[in-house]
Amino acid sequence: MEVITLAEGAGGSASASLMKDIVFPYLGNDILAEMHDGARLKVSGDIAFTTDSYIVSPRKFSGGSIGTLAVSGTVNDLAMTGAKAKYLSASVIMEEGFEKGELKEILADMQKAAKKAEVLFVTGDTKVAPKGKVDGIFINTAGIGEIIEGANISPKNVKAGMKIIVSGYVGDHGATILASRHDLKADLKSDAAPLNHLVEKMLKASKNIAMLRDPTRGGVAAVLNEVAKAADVGVIIEEELIPVRESVRGLSDMLGFDPLTLANEGKLIAFVDAADAKKTLDVMKEDENGKDAAIIGETVDTAKGKVGLKTEIGAIRLVEMPQGEIVPRIC
Repeated sequence: MEVITLAEGAGGSASASLMKDIVFPYLGNDILAEMHDGARLKVSGDIAFTTDSYIVSPRKFSGGSIGTLAVSGTVNDLAMTGAKAKYLSASVIMEEGFEKGELKEILADMQKAAKKAEVLFVTGDTKVAPKGKVDGIFINTAGIGEIIEGANISPKNVKAGMKIIVSGYVGDHGATILASRHDLKADLKSDAAPLNHLVEKMLKASKNIAMLRDPTRGGVAAVLNEVAKAADVGVIIEEELIPVRESVRGLSDMLGFDPLTLANEGKLIAFVDAADAKKTLDVMKEDENGKDAAIIGETVDTAKGKVGLKTEIGAIRLVEMPQGEIVPRIC
Protein backbone atom coordinates (compact mmCIF):
# COMPACT_ATOMS: atom_id res chain seq x y z
CA MET A 1 0.00 0.00 0.00
CA GLU A 2 1.48 3.34 -1.08
CA VAL A 3 0.98 6.30 1.23
CA ILE A 4 1.78 10.02 1.24
CA THR A 5 5.04 10.93 2.98
CA LEU A 6 6.35 14.21 4.33
CA ALA A 7 8.84 14.27 1.44
CA GLU A 8 5.97 14.71 -1.00
CA GLY A 9 5.14 18.02 0.65
CA ALA A 10 8.71 19.27 0.76
CA GLY A 11 8.92 20.73 -2.75
CA GLY A 12 11.61 18.38 -4.12
CA SER A 13 11.59 15.43 -6.48
CA ALA A 14 8.97 13.57 -4.46
CA SER A 15 6.62 16.56 -4.77
CA ALA A 16 7.24 16.71 -8.51
CA SER A 17 6.46 13.00 -8.83
CA LEU A 18 3.23 13.46 -6.86
CA MET A 19 2.10 16.07 -9.38
CA LYS A 20 3.29 14.21 -12.46
CA ASP A 21 2.15 10.71 -11.52
CA ILE A 22 -1.02 11.36 -9.51
CA VAL A 23 -2.45 14.88 -9.88
CA PHE A 24 -1.86 15.63 -13.58
CA PRO A 25 -3.50 12.45 -14.94
CA TYR A 26 -6.77 13.65 -13.38
CA LEU A 27 -6.69 17.46 -13.33
CA GLY A 28 -4.04 18.31 -15.93
CA ASN A 29 -4.51 20.70 -18.87
CA ASP A 30 -2.35 23.07 -20.91
CA ILE A 31 -2.62 25.91 -18.40
CA LEU A 32 -1.82 23.77 -15.37
CA ALA A 33 1.01 22.08 -17.26
CA GLU A 34 3.02 25.32 -17.24
CA MET A 35 3.68 24.66 -13.52
CA HIS A 36 4.03 28.37 -12.83
CA ASP A 37 3.35 30.09 -9.49
CA GLY A 38 0.07 31.39 -10.89
CA ALA A 39 -2.12 31.08 -13.96
CA ARG A 40 -2.53 33.69 -16.69
CA LEU A 41 -6.19 33.62 -17.69
CA LYS A 42 -8.49 35.08 -20.32
CA VAL A 43 -11.69 36.61 -18.95
CA SER A 44 -14.07 39.21 -20.29
CA GLY A 45 -16.52 41.60 -18.64
CA ASP A 46 -17.51 41.42 -14.98
CA ILE A 47 -16.27 38.43 -13.04
CA ALA A 48 -17.19 36.65 -9.83
CA PHE A 49 -14.66 35.13 -7.44
CA THR A 50 -15.20 32.73 -4.56
CA THR A 51 -13.40 30.26 -2.32
CA ASP A 52 -14.44 27.44 -0.01
CA SER A 53 -12.84 24.67 2.05
CA TYR A 54 -14.00 21.08 2.45
CA ILE A 55 -13.44 18.88 5.50
CA VAL A 56 -16.40 16.48 5.28
CA SER A 57 -16.54 13.30 7.35
CA PRO A 58 -16.87 10.62 6.04
CA ARG A 59 -14.78 11.55 3.01
CA LYS A 60 -16.67 9.17 0.72
CA PHE A 61 -20.43 8.69 0.81
CA SER A 62 -23.29 7.54 -1.38
CA GLY A 63 -23.40 9.88 -4.35
CA GLY A 64 -19.94 11.42 -4.07
CA SER A 65 -16.93 12.32 -1.99
CA ILE A 66 -14.97 15.28 -0.68
CA GLY A 67 -13.68 15.60 -4.26
CA THR A 68 -17.19 15.93 -5.67
CA LEU A 69 -17.98 18.61 -3.10
CA ALA A 70 -14.75 20.51 -3.72
CA VAL A 71 -15.77 21.14 -7.33
CA SER A 72 -19.55 21.35 -7.10
CA GLY A 73 -19.56 23.60 -4.05
CA THR A 74 -17.34 26.27 -5.58
CA VAL A 75 -18.97 26.07 -9.03
CA ASN A 76 -22.37 26.48 -7.37
CA ASP A 77 -21.25 29.46 -5.29
CA LEU A 78 -20.27 31.18 -8.54
CA ALA A 79 -23.53 30.18 -10.21
CA MET A 80 -25.55 31.72 -7.36
CA THR A 81 -24.00 35.10 -8.23
CA GLY A 82 -25.14 34.71 -11.84
CA ALA A 83 -21.67 33.71 -13.05
CA LYS A 84 -20.54 31.00 -15.42
CA ALA A 85 -17.63 29.18 -13.76
CA LYS A 86 -14.47 29.02 -15.88
CA TYR A 87 -11.40 28.37 -13.72
CA LEU A 88 -10.68 26.66 -10.40
CA SER A 89 -7.69 26.36 -8.10
CA ALA A 90 -7.17 23.50 -5.67
CA SER A 91 -5.14 23.46 -2.46
CA VAL A 92 -4.88 19.99 -0.94
CA ILE A 93 -3.62 19.42 2.61
CA MET A 94 -2.96 15.77 3.42
CA GLU A 95 -1.85 13.92 6.49
CA GLU A 96 1.35 11.90 6.39
CA GLY A 97 0.35 8.31 5.73
CA PHE A 98 -2.72 9.16 3.62
CA GLU A 99 -3.28 6.37 1.09
CA LYS A 100 -2.40 7.26 -2.48
CA GLY A 101 -5.17 4.99 -3.71
CA GLU A 102 -7.78 7.05 -1.90
CA LEU A 103 -6.19 10.26 -3.20
CA LYS A 104 -6.59 8.96 -6.75
CA GLU A 105 -10.26 8.18 -6.10
CA ILE A 106 -10.84 11.71 -4.79
CA LEU A 107 -9.04 13.25 -7.78
CA ALA A 108 -11.11 11.09 -10.12
CA ASP A 109 -14.29 12.49 -8.53
CA MET A 110 -12.91 16.01 -8.94
CA GLN A 111 -12.13 15.28 -12.59
CA LYS A 112 -15.64 13.93 -13.19
CA ALA A 113 -17.34 16.94 -11.57
CA ALA A 114 -15.08 19.43 -13.36
CA LYS A 115 -15.81 17.79 -16.71
CA LYS A 116 -19.54 17.98 -16.02
CA ALA A 117 -19.26 21.64 -15.05
CA GLU A 118 -16.90 22.39 -17.97
CA VAL A 119 -14.31 24.11 -15.78
CA LEU A 120 -10.51 23.86 -15.68
CA PHE A 121 -8.14 23.53 -12.75
CA VAL A 122 -5.43 26.07 -13.57
CA THR A 123 -3.36 26.35 -10.41
CA GLY A 124 -2.99 24.69 -7.04
CA ASP A 125 -0.87 23.55 -4.16
CA THR A 126 -0.23 20.45 -2.05
CA LYS A 127 0.91 20.31 1.54
CA VAL A 128 1.66 17.31 3.76
CA ALA A 129 1.23 17.69 7.52
CA PRO A 130 2.75 15.34 10.13
CA LYS A 131 0.59 12.40 11.12
CA GLY A 132 -2.13 13.39 13.55
CA LYS A 133 -2.20 17.06 12.51
CA VAL A 134 -4.86 16.69 9.79
CA ASP A 135 -7.82 14.32 9.69
CA GLY A 136 -6.82 12.63 6.43
CA ILE A 137 -7.32 15.30 3.80
CA PHE A 138 -8.68 18.84 3.56
CA ILE A 139 -9.32 20.59 0.23
CA ASN A 140 -9.72 24.27 -0.60
CA THR A 141 -10.95 25.35 -4.01
CA ALA A 142 -11.29 28.87 -5.36
CA GLY A 143 -13.12 29.78 -8.55
CA ILE A 144 -13.43 32.54 -11.14
CA GLY A 145 -16.49 32.95 -13.33
CA GLU A 146 -17.84 35.43 -15.85
CA ILE A 147 -21.12 37.15 -14.97
CA ILE A 148 -23.83 36.06 -17.41
CA GLU A 149 -25.16 38.97 -19.44
CA GLY A 150 -28.28 40.45 -17.88
CA ALA A 151 -27.86 38.69 -14.54
CA ASN A 152 -28.51 40.90 -11.52
CA ILE A 153 -28.62 38.64 -8.49
CA SER A 154 -28.94 40.32 -5.11
CA PRO A 155 -31.17 40.12 -2.02
CA LYS A 156 -31.81 43.83 -2.59
CA ASN A 157 -33.87 42.83 -5.64
CA VAL A 158 -36.25 40.64 -3.62
CA LYS A 159 -39.68 42.25 -3.18
CA ALA A 160 -43.01 41.16 -1.74
CA GLY A 161 -45.12 39.09 -4.12
CA MET A 162 -42.27 36.99 -5.57
CA LYS A 163 -42.48 33.22 -5.88
CA ILE A 164 -39.91 30.95 -4.21
CA ILE A 165 -38.70 27.93 -6.17
CA VAL A 166 -36.56 25.04 -4.94
CA SER A 167 -34.83 22.95 -7.62
CA GLY A 168 -35.64 19.54 -6.12
CA TYR A 169 -35.81 17.30 -3.06
CA VAL A 170 -34.31 18.91 0.04
CA GLY A 171 -32.10 17.41 2.73
CA ASP A 172 -30.56 14.61 0.63
CA HIS A 173 -26.92 15.42 1.36
CA GLY A 174 -27.31 16.01 5.08
CA ALA A 175 -29.38 12.86 5.53
CA THR A 176 -26.84 10.80 3.57
CA ILE A 177 -23.96 12.00 5.74
CA LEU A 178 -25.96 11.29 8.90
CA ALA A 179 -26.80 7.77 7.73
CA SER A 180 -23.14 7.09 6.88
CA ARG A 181 -21.95 8.22 10.30
CA HIS A 182 -24.49 6.11 12.15
CA ASP A 183 -24.07 3.05 9.87
CA LEU A 184 -27.76 3.18 9.04
CA LYS A 185 -29.07 1.31 6.03
CA ALA A 186 -31.24 3.72 4.07
CA ASP A 187 -32.11 4.47 0.46
CA LEU A 188 -30.19 7.74 0.45
CA LYS A 189 -27.80 9.45 -1.95
CA SER A 190 -26.11 12.85 -1.80
CA ASP A 191 -27.35 15.40 -4.33
CA ALA A 192 -23.84 16.86 -4.82
CA ALA A 193 -23.67 18.25 -8.37
CA PRO A 194 -22.64 21.40 -10.24
CA LEU A 195 -25.63 23.64 -11.01
CA ASN A 196 -24.03 26.13 -13.41
CA HIS A 197 -25.73 24.78 -16.54
CA LEU A 198 -29.13 24.84 -14.82
CA VAL A 199 -28.60 28.45 -13.75
CA GLU A 200 -27.58 29.48 -17.27
CA LYS A 201 -30.83 28.06 -18.64
CA MET A 202 -32.84 29.84 -15.96
CA LEU A 203 -31.21 33.21 -16.61
CA LYS A 204 -31.72 32.88 -20.34
CA ALA A 205 -35.40 32.14 -19.78
CA SER A 206 -36.01 35.01 -17.37
CA LYS A 207 -34.31 38.29 -16.56
CA ASN A 208 -36.56 38.64 -13.51
CA ILE A 209 -34.73 36.25 -11.19
CA ALA A 210 -33.96 38.42 -8.19
CA MET A 211 -32.00 36.05 -6.01
CA LEU A 212 -30.34 32.63 -6.11
CA ARG A 213 -28.89 30.69 -3.17
CA ASP A 214 -27.70 27.14 -2.64
CA PRO A 215 -29.00 25.84 0.70
CA THR A 216 -25.86 24.13 2.01
CA ARG A 217 -25.09 24.35 5.74
CA GLY A 218 -28.28 25.30 7.58
CA GLY A 219 -30.37 24.13 4.64
CA VAL A 220 -33.51 25.78 3.31
CA ALA A 221 -34.35 27.25 6.72
CA ALA A 222 -31.09 29.22 6.87
CA VAL A 223 -31.36 30.58 3.31
CA LEU A 224 -34.96 31.74 3.68
CA ASN A 225 -34.21 33.47 6.98
CA GLU A 226 -31.11 35.18 5.58
CA VAL A 227 -32.92 36.48 2.50
CA ALA A 228 -36.01 37.54 4.46
CA LYS A 229 -33.85 39.67 6.76
CA ALA A 230 -31.60 41.05 4.00
CA ALA A 231 -34.55 41.99 1.77
CA ASP A 232 -36.86 43.06 4.64
CA VAL A 233 -39.74 40.88 3.48
CA GLY A 234 -41.77 38.11 5.01
CA VAL A 235 -41.66 34.57 3.66
CA ILE A 236 -44.46 32.03 3.63
CA ILE A 237 -43.80 28.46 2.45
CA GLU A 238 -46.26 25.57 2.31
CA GLU A 239 -45.36 22.24 3.87
CA GLU A 240 -47.23 20.14 1.31
CA LEU A 241 -45.37 21.83 -1.59
CA ILE A 242 -41.84 21.18 -0.29
CA PRO A 243 -40.29 18.10 -1.95
CA VAL A 244 -38.80 15.80 0.72
CA ARG A 245 -38.05 12.14 0.09
CA GLU A 246 -39.72 9.68 2.45
CA SER A 247 -36.29 8.22 3.29
CA VAL A 248 -35.04 11.67 4.32
CA ARG A 249 -38.19 12.39 6.30
CA GLY A 250 -37.97 9.02 8.05
CA LEU A 251 -34.31 9.46 9.01
CA SER A 252 -34.97 13.02 10.19
CA ASP A 253 -37.83 11.87 12.41
CA MET A 254 -35.70 9.06 13.84
CA LEU A 255 -32.71 11.30 14.66
CA GLY A 256 -34.67 14.42 15.59
CA PHE A 257 -33.81 16.69 12.65
CA ASP A 258 -35.93 19.00 10.51
CA PRO A 259 -35.32 18.33 6.78
CA LEU A 260 -35.48 22.11 6.22
CA THR A 261 -32.25 22.50 8.21
CA LEU A 262 -30.31 19.70 6.51
CA ALA A 263 -27.59 20.55 4.01
CA ASN A 264 -27.96 20.26 0.25
CA GLU A 265 -25.06 20.23 -2.23
CA GLY A 266 -26.92 20.14 -5.54
CA LYS A 267 -30.00 22.29 -4.98
CA LEU A 268 -30.82 25.97 -5.34
CA ILE A 269 -33.51 28.34 -4.17
CA ALA A 270 -34.71 31.06 -6.55
CA PHE A 271 -36.76 34.18 -5.83
CA VAL A 272 -38.58 35.03 -9.06
CA ASP A 273 -41.16 37.59 -10.20
CA ALA A 274 -44.58 35.94 -10.04
CA ALA A 275 -45.17 36.60 -13.75
CA ASP A 276 -42.04 34.61 -14.66
CA ALA A 277 -42.35 31.83 -12.09
CA LYS A 278 -44.07 29.21 -14.27
CA LYS A 279 -41.76 29.87 -17.22
CA THR A 280 -38.73 29.55 -14.97
CA LEU A 281 -40.08 26.37 -13.38
CA ASP A 282 -40.75 24.78 -16.78
CA VAL A 283 -37.17 25.48 -17.91
CA MET A 284 -35.79 24.02 -14.69
CA LYS A 285 -37.77 20.82 -15.12
CA GLU A 286 -36.08 20.23 -18.48
CA ASP A 287 -32.69 19.95 -16.75
CA GLU A 288 -31.52 16.83 -14.89
CA ASN A 289 -30.74 18.92 -11.80
CA GLY A 290 -34.11 20.66 -11.84
CA LYS A 291 -36.54 17.95 -12.90
CA ASP A 292 -38.12 17.85 -9.43
CA ALA A 293 -38.29 21.63 -9.00
CA ALA A 294 -41.31 23.11 -7.23
CA ILE A 295 -42.77 26.46 -6.21
CA ILE A 296 -42.86 26.23 -2.41
CA GLY A 297 -44.06 29.67 -1.35
CA GLU A 298 -43.84 33.42 -1.77
CA THR A 299 -42.58 36.63 -0.25
CA VAL A 300 -45.06 38.91 1.54
CA ASP A 301 -45.06 42.45 2.97
CA THR A 302 -46.03 41.34 6.49
CA ALA A 303 -43.96 39.77 9.29
CA LYS A 304 -40.85 41.21 7.65
CA GLY A 305 -37.65 39.29 8.30
CA LYS A 306 -39.60 36.20 9.40
CA VAL A 307 -40.24 32.83 7.74
CA GLY A 308 -43.54 31.04 8.25
CA LEU A 309 -44.45 27.47 7.33
CA LYS A 310 -48.08 26.76 6.49
CA THR A 311 -48.68 23.23 7.74
CA GLU A 312 -50.89 20.65 6.09
CA ILE A 313 -53.66 21.43 8.61
CA GLY A 314 -53.50 25.15 7.79
CA ALA A 315 -51.63 26.44 10.85
CA ILE A 316 -48.59 28.71 10.52
CA ARG A 317 -45.42 27.90 12.46
CA LEU A 318 -42.27 29.97 12.59
CA VAL A 319 -39.22 28.58 10.81
CA GLU A 320 -36.27 29.93 12.73
CA MET A 321 -32.64 30.31 11.76
CA PRO A 322 -30.84 27.08 12.77
CA GLN A 323 -28.82 27.49 15.95
CA GLY A 324 -25.44 25.97 16.81
CA GLU A 325 -23.80 23.03 15.08
CA ILE A 326 -26.60 21.10 13.38
CA VAL A 327 -24.55 18.34 11.76
CA PRO A 328 -20.74 18.52 12.21
CA ARG A 329 -18.46 18.55 9.14
CA ILE A 330 -21.20 18.29 6.54
CA CYS A 331 -19.09 19.63 3.66
